[in-house]
Amino acid sequence: MKRNEEFDPKRVLDVLFRRGVRFVLIGGVAANALGSPMVTFDLDICYARDGDNLERLTGALRELKARLRGAPTDVPFLLDAKTLEAGDHFTFTTTAGDLDCLGTPAGTDGFKGLHANAVRYEIAGHTVAVASIDDLIAMKRAAGRPKDLIAVENLAALKEELEQGT
Repeated sequence: MKRNEEFDPKRVLDVLFRRGVRFVLIGGVAANALGSPMVTFDLDICYARDGDNLERLTGALRELKARLRGAPTDVPFLLDAKTLEAGDHFTFTTTAGDLDCLGTPAGTDGFKGLHANAVRYEIAGHTVAVASIDDLIAMKRAAGRPKDLIAVENLAALKEELEQGT
């Protein structure tokens, strides 16, 4: 995996919070918050898909100068709430590193369910809703890629440790 030298999750979180974006932290940074030693170089969020939140997310993405990751630069992409509403999964490169925005991650029913099960952690000076370990396992299992299945094993071991209080 190529390391993104610009990865600054604190800056992304600062912008998301300042803009009032409603989201749940998922992916590797969420796993790290729960105690996993997994290495990650992007930030993954599940965002609320209501109109007001899509407007706030659009503002945050514009502030971070987001552009579609992997898309040719000559392909037009209009970053607005209507575009976000029409899609569900977006992978961006920003001035603070890679940011993946998922409306309905595999294995979940989206923001509402993830938010209801989330745990709160202090991360980079913010109280962040972090996906529960069970939801992280479900997402990784549903994604089914080899790296996700390895993560399932690591997260299951972490869950066992947390349940035993070690």
